[in-house]
Amino acid sequence: MVYVYGVVAACLLGLGFVLQQHAAREAPLTDLLRFRLLLDLVRKPLWLAGIACMVAGQLASVLALTHGDLSRVEPLLATNLLFAMALARWLSGERLGVSGWAGVALLSGGVAAFILAGRPHSGTAHVGAVRHWLVFGVVLGVAVLMVVVARHLRIAEEPPLLAAAAGALYGVQDALTRTSSNVVAESGVLGLATSWEPYVIVVLAVTGLLLVQSAFEAGPLRMSLPALTAAEPLAGIACGIGFLGDRLHTSPGALAWEVIGLGAVVAGVFVLGRHPALPTTGQDEPSEG
Repeated sequence: MVYVYGVVAACLLGLGFVLQQHAAREAPLTDLLRFRLLLDLVRKPLWLAGIACMVAGQLASVLALTHGDLSRVEPLLATNLLFAMALARWLSGERLGVSGWAGVALLSGGVAAFILAGRPHSGTAHVGAVRHWLVFGVVLGVAVLMVVVARHLRIAEEPPLLAAAAGALYGVQDALTRTSSNVVAESGVLGLATSWEPYVIVVLAVTGLLLVQSAFEAGPLRMSLPALTAAEPLAGIACGIGFLGDRLHTSPGALAWEVIGLGAVVAGVFVLGRHPALPTTGQDEPSEG
């Protein structure tokens, strides 16, 4: 079921991102990285539809994480770009062509290679507090650094870094969601209410949402969605191995295929992100009707 939930989550997330970007691109740039942006967008039905898809996708990803290891689920979630491509292709009328199919092959083949070679599974060894907080802090620190660097660039150059920062936060959020499900299994809902993880998840979700919408507002979908899609699984896998104790097969052959698989996923994400089906500007898209 982890694969079913993972693919369903990816489908809903991909559709949600496209709908959100179509709404966010019309927001005023003065709202960039301000919570006023979310207040403006909440009045747009198209954006609300995108959020509904994203929330449903997040719920499906929670189900996937409760049934499987984070390092197995994250590559599946990266396939959301395939579903985003399908909707964007329908909106733009572009065919996939050679580059589109190459991106599809790289992304789907990379996910399959990583899962088959690595065979991610939960580890039994206890992860120390120092390692836990070190990995947690490094991933969050990288996200903050990307936002700081983005704010010193021109607006047109900000979307990839803002989206990548959001992806890093979503990767940490996925890891904490897995931790929260373990807390519920061991201590029940009351134990979850008295732990810190769910409250940090809410902060990460809202902050990530603001970063994503700002990236969608500042530039075309192809500048933000690939970075978002690539950063989340990388951060999630780092957290899964770093402080959740997930394990991968580490024989030389397995490691080689794992690296090849992740490299193919990242390459496929960026090949698809440059495909004409993902609009470059709002003016380049065909008008409806």
